[in-house]
This record gives sequence, structure tokens and C-alpha cells, in this order.
Amino acid sequence: MQNYILKEYQKTKDLFDKILHDKKLLLKIEEVTNVCYESLKDGGKIMFCGNGGSAADSQHMAAELVSKLCYDRPALNAIALTTDTSALTAIGNDYGYIYSFSRQIEAIAKEGDVLIGISTSGRSKNILEAIKSAKNKKVITVGFLGEDGRDVGKLVDHQINIPSNETPKIQEGHIATGHIICASIEDKFFGKTHNPNNKI
Repeated sequence: MQNYILKEYQKTKDLFDKILHDKKLLLKIEEVTNVCYESLKDGGKIMFCGNGGSAADSQHMAAELVSKLCYDRPALNAIALTTDTSALTAIGNDYGYIYSFSRQIEAIAKEGDVLIGISTSGRSKNILEAIKSAKNKKVITVGFLGEDGRDVGKLVDHQINIPSNETPKIQEGHIATGHIICASIEDKFFGKTHNPNNKI
């Protein structure tokens, strides 16, 4: 058992070492942070969606922006499209599960918003439909993906590719990256370095 634990922690360490030495990925994370910041600054919102563990990550990241992460400050406009069970089940029943997020985007998205679609496989059909719907509304699209990006990677404006093909490790990379992006957005709005008056 202990060997398994050590092996998994070593794999996690190796993954983060890879990320730390991937200048292209680090620049992309910075770019996505700036895209989200500019959207919020201009009155937009950040929408998140995903399935299973990625649904939980969607809720986690949205909560960090709406509540707080590092600063006691005003709320930032973010929403997880994974939480409204009435909408999800109605859409699933009336139109099909693949439209569970795209229908919500059709209802609430506006030009200049950001959609972050989280998919470890890069093939989630409802994420693909969400991206298509977002593009129709002139929403900026971001994929939190695995190493290959696959179908979702081909559609989004920006992709963050965690350098792994293992679902648990990709998810570990996603939530760490999400925390960094949310904390960086907070700092841009409320940090003394960026904003001495702590005002938006």
C-alpha cells in the first residue's frame, strides 16, 4: 500500500515538474488569466462546465471567484453550469444530455463572456456542444484538457493542456491551474501591487 502511495505522489511530482519547465504552457496559463480578467473588468462573466470530477472542479473554481480565495473582497461574476438540477434534467429530458450546457449558454451568455470547458478526454459531447453554442454567442472559449486536447482542443480559442494521459493526474493539474488563475485574477483586481486602492 505504501509503495502505491509513494508511486502516485512521485507521478504527481513528475507532472508538476513537467508543467514548471513548459514555458509554452505557463505562457498560455498567463494568457487565459488575462482573458478572464479583461472579461470580468468589462462586465462579463466566467462560465465553467464539465462532467463528473470536472463538474466538481467547475463548481470549485466558480466558488473561488464568487466567494473569495486570497482576498476579502467583492464577488466576481462566475457561474458553474453544472449545478442547476432542474435545468440539467429538463434539458436532458427534453433535448438530450449533450445539450445540458449549450442550452444554458444560449440562455445566459453574452458577447465577451468566457466559457471554460473542462474535459480530461477532450471528447465530451456536451462540452463540444457547449463550445459551439458559446462561439455562436461570441463568447471566448477555453479548454482545460489533457495532453492531446483532441476534439475540444480543435474548437476552443485557448487550450490548457496538462501533460498527462491519466485522468486523475490531469484533474490534479486542472485544479492547481484553476487555483492559480483564480488567485491571479483576484490579485489583478484587489492586490496592492496591481490596485493600491483595492477597487475594481
